[in-house]
Amino acid sequence: MKGFNPLQQLKNFQKRLAEVQEELSHRTVEASSGGGMVTAVANGRQEILKIIIDPQVVDPADVEMLQDLVTAAVNEALKRSQQMMAEEIGKLAGGVHLPPGMNIPGLF
Repeated sequence: MKGFNPLQQLKNFQKRLAEVQEELSHRTVEASSGGGMVTAVANGRQEILKIIIDPQVVDPADVEMLQDLVTAAVNEALKRSQQMMAEEIGKLAGGVHLPPGMNIPGLF
């Protein structure tokens, strides 16, 4: 194939991948639990940026419920963050899917 340079394509992909990862670090998703009593905000790099707790849910006699609500909100926020990243990487790869078990280090 004339003009096909796999090494250059890989370099271009890596450069664009770094740009997408930087963009994702500035995008956020949020998830709530307990009917909005606890909200977790994460960025596209799976970093929790903020946890918001409604004061009404803070009950010293039932700390376990608060812990469960925080855990649920954080897990859902991270899941949404991973989905956002997967969508953006999918766009970058032009819909090319990697075989099961194969991933790009530092992505997932």
